Amino acid sequence: MDRIFTLTLSPSLDSATLTAQLYPEGKLRCSAPVFEPGGGGINVARAIIHLGGKATAIFPAGGATGEHLVSLLADEQVAMETVDAHDWTRQNLHVHVESTHEQYRFVMPGATLSEDEFRQLEEKVLAIETGALLVISGSLPPGVKTERLTQLIRAAQQNGIRCIVDSSGEALSAALALGNIELVKPNQKELSALVNRDLSQPDDVRSAAEELVKSGKARRVVVSLGPQGALAVDESGSVHVVPPPMKSQSTVGAGDSMVGAMTLKLAQGASLREMTQYGVAAGSAATINHGTRLCSLDDTQKIFTYLTNA
Repeated sequence: MDRIFTLTLSPSLDSATLTAQLYPEGKLRCSAPVFEPGGGGINVARAIIHLGGKATAIFPAGGATGEHLVSLLADEQVAMETVDAHDWTRQNLHVHVESTHEQYRFVMPGATLSEDEFRQLEEKVLAIETGALLVISGSLPPGVKTERLTQLIRAAQQNGIRCIVDSSGEALSAALALGNIELVKPNQKELSALVNRDLSQPDDVRSAAEELVKSGKARRVVVSLGPQGALAVDESGSVHVVPPPMKSQSTVGAGDSMVGAMTLKLAQGASLREMTQYGVAAGSAATINHGTRLCSLDDTQKIFTYLTNA
């Protein structure tokens, strides 16, 4: 199986709490916070570990929050390659309101990343072995321009590293412009922006995804369709996977769980169908959990079995 690495430029220490009601100005009594690692690539690596695989997370860590983040990942037995950062790792807050079952996600800006800190991360990336998979996921922090990210992706590709990009907007568009991206997972709105046209019909979505593959921008495109699952396209064809009906408790972590599961299957050489089914299963498994929890192996396997037998 191919080795898997993830790169997170804006990691976070996530805290989650419960409060009975939400109202202005008064003191809101909350439950004791639960702390978890956060950041796109970090969560992808965690999901892979939860599913029985192995992955190494590359990221900057600064201050007491960075130390806490590293400690939490060590507890989950996630392999790490870290760079000491001057700025403290950001801390996000997730609040669940018991009276309304609403969730509020307070996301702070990423810690500023200096040029020297980025260079150290780049060195770690370029030391990855040829043929390995690298998942680049999450937002860009202050101090890092899109051009700097694309330079890193290009250098990684020249070293034979297979890059998966889970991002949006300008960063995703710029990465695809390089070509030969191993896998991207836009939602319907993001795909519409990439091809610069409305995608109101299912065939429109398929055609747009096929366009990205045929043009050489991406080897695989998996379009996230929410409750309708995902539509996946590669050079061999397409597949649409619809998850079983289930009550969603939280969508936090679903996307990272899906990317982690698909990356794991790619590393194992799975087909497009199996990769997508496993990805949808893991994403769905994450939604049945409260708070910020990712997929579990048991739930993912049950849903995957359902999908393969459907």
